[in-house]
Amino acid sequence: MEYNHKDIEAKWQKIWAEEKTFKAEEHSKLPKYYVLDMFPYPSGAGLHVGHPLGYIASDIYSRYKRHKGFNVLHPMGYDSFGLPAEQYAIQTGQHPAITTENNIARYREQLDKIGFSFDWDREVRTSNPDYYRWTQWIFKQFFNAWYNTSADKAENIETLIAHFEANGTSDLTAAQTEELSFTAEEWKGFDEQKQSDILLNYRLAYRSESMVNWCPELGTVLANDEVKDGVSERGGYPVVQKKMMQWSMRISAYAQRLLDGLDTIDWSTALKESQRNWIGRSEGASLEFKIQDSTSKIEVFTTRPDTIFGVRFMTLAPEHELVNAITTEEYKDAVRAYKEMAARRSERDRMADTKTISGQFTGAYAVHPFNGELIPIWIGDYVLASYGTGAVMAVPGHDSRDWAFAKHFDLPIKEVVAGGNITETAHEVKDGTIVNSDFITDMAVADAVKAVCDKAEEMGIGEAKINYRLRDAIFGRQRYWGEPIPVYYENDIPKLMDDADLPLNLPEVDKYLPTEDGEPPLARAKVFTYKGFEVETTTMPGWAGSSWYFLRYMDAQNDGSFVSNEAMEYWQNVDLYIGGSEHATGHLLYARFWHKFFEDMGLVNSQEPFKKLINQGMIQGTSALVFRVKGENKFISKGLKDSYDTYPLHADVNLVNGSELNIEGFKNWRVEFNDAEFVLEDGKYIVGHEVEKMSKRWYNVVNPDDVISQYGADVLRMYEMFLGPLEQSKPWNTQGLSGVNGFFKKLWKLYQNGFSDEKATEGELKTLHACIKKVNEDIENF
Repeated sequence: MEYNHKDIEAKWQKIWAEEKTFKAEEHSKLPKYYVLDMFPYPSGAGLHVGHPLGYIASDIYSRYKRHKGFNVLHPMGYDSFGLPAEQYAIQTGQHPAITTENNIARYREQLDKIGFSFDWDREVRTSNPDYYRWTQWIFKQFFNAWYNTSADKAENIETLIAHFEANGTSDLTAAQTEELSFTAEEWKGFDEQKQSDILLNYRLAYRSESMVNWCPELGTVLANDEVKDGVSERGGYPVVQKKMMQWSMRISAYAQRLLDGLDTIDWSTALKESQRNWIGRSEGASLEFKIQDSTSKIEVFTTRPDTIFGVRFMTLAPEHELVNAITTEEYKDAVRAYKEMAARRSERDRMADTKTISGQFTGAYAVHPFNGELIPIWIGDYVLASYGTGAVMAVPGHDSRDWAFAKHFDLPIKEVVAGGNITETAHEVKDGTIVNSDFITDMAVADAVKAVCDKAEEMGIGEAKINYRLRDAIFGRQRYWGEPIPVYYENDIPKLMDDADLPLNLPEVDKYLPTEDGEPPLARAKVFTYKGFEVETTTMPGWAGSSWYFLRYMDAQNDGSFVSNEAMEYWQNVDLYIGGSEHATGHLLYARFWHKFFEDMGLVNSQEPFKKLINQGMIQGTSALVFRVKGENKFISKGLKDSYDTYPLHADVNLVNGSELNIEGFKNWRVEFNDAEFVLEDGKYIVGHEVEKMSKRWYNVVNPDDVISQYGADVLRMYEMFLGPLEQSKPWNTQGLSGVNGFFKKLWKLYQNGFSDEKATEGELKTLHACIKKVNEDIENF
């Protein structure tokens, strides 16, 4: 009998669904094992063959642990809020809920065909009001909390209010936006508005004026990881830096704990280093520089206080609050133009770009705090307003970026650490002897650091300090398709909705665009009030729902709690998490932050959400490139393109046979190409090829449905595991499927004819057990 994959797979998938074969027990006496996949955003394109790679690996491990006697939780759901569905709604007028539902149905169909052992009774969808009710409830917990740095944990805001009533700000140690000072009597005398503003300075979820990535075309704020090279990742629209009133989360309060926690979890070194670099712990000093002919001061944070006498200029972020005030009349126009240029670049691009040198002198001077020298003040976009103080003291003799800046603008360079040749390059050493430096001359670097900090503290102009690159996370989005924030405004004071009134559902709107006044889409709702007051019209970011979904899987049907104590006590946390490394400084960092907050508030019983994490590699596609003449609707065949001024565009790989483009199909593919001209070679249009990420953006996707139809789900699954090590990227080659298909036919044939009742020989048993041992080892080592 031939192996009929269609009949066999349909039969068993039907049995699994009817008998709930993979349902996890709620109160099992078996040891638990929790296997989690990063849940997908359900796009209209469905899954391509690259998506299931991690799911297949986690599925193998889940089945393996069940055979080993574990009660395995292996759930699946959908990260179903987000910008793509909203953009589609804007284009078509169709409600995002409808398209999202259709996309989920498509994903479910594909996931079932591939034969995964998911417990579908625990499915979650972040856009379901029954789910985001609890995301809103979690927001309320953050709003009602502050961070006590002495206790090194979050506490209920009532303990902070009690401190104010008894002591004002005296002896207060708290994570805060700015340092405040008032007495208990003053606190009691403040009106409700003033007290509300003060509390926002400490709340873990707070509203303040923040610098954001604003995309006018999309009408929304974007996270740093949604912006690349000054344009939005989705759509490629220009993004500018803009100050706006925004909700934020005080993740910076958890910086050290997030660093320390990395030592306790089984993650890859690369992933841990990515988070360590993003958090960016630095030890140094905070110092004040007065501004000539001004009462204002510039505070800088430096990791090298020992080089204080090598400061030759200062650089402020273009957005620094003092720039306009200190710029002299002579330089106003130039400074304004530079600020406009800098506003078109995202913070991430500015941090990453170490080659471009740009800046503008303000005409103002700072006064050296120790010797009174006048120091020119520049602005430069390599300095970020949101990192540190938004100002740096530039020591070109001993910092390569400052050295390049000084050389570019012909600024002086001074040696203060002996041993280098500063005419050729910066002497970047962290030990050695200090020279040309007043009271610290001839000291070792380490001694000089302490001496400068002590002197600054004695003079009242600075102190030793630890700084972090990690900035508070912007939480508000000017979007429609996201969780509404459960806040209303009474006399401009933000207040929380009652738990009994959650969820705050998304209102109906006439369009999914911002209003004519630039307000978010929710402001279009005819009725969107609470107790007669206006409701917050920004929505939560995509990472809100994904920062706790793994907890909901533990107790998905619970109406009375986001997760019960009993479920938490049994499942505790995720034993194995498989997902992409691209989420290192987004989802994975936010989820750890939220989990640590939950622990502070007694809501969970573990410090980290994910014990072991594996980043699956990427299955790459082979893209097809066509070459368009700049400024024309004309395409040049690959072999002739060097004779024209062209740029590459991706074409749908389904329009390519080998390397030859189906020209008529390409013309009909997109309206803009209907009238395109083609310059051929030997009567054919030959495309270029490039191996890159498999993505609908590059039109190089392979549909798993087609593979399953021809070969079956088992062949697809085994082929993806045979492509190479799980954590490495590897190219897809459809021709390779035939080899795995041949193996299955041999295996099937063996089991049709290979059974015997005879007792196994010693050699046969040895071979069997060696095989079993090898399979165990290989699965445990992934």
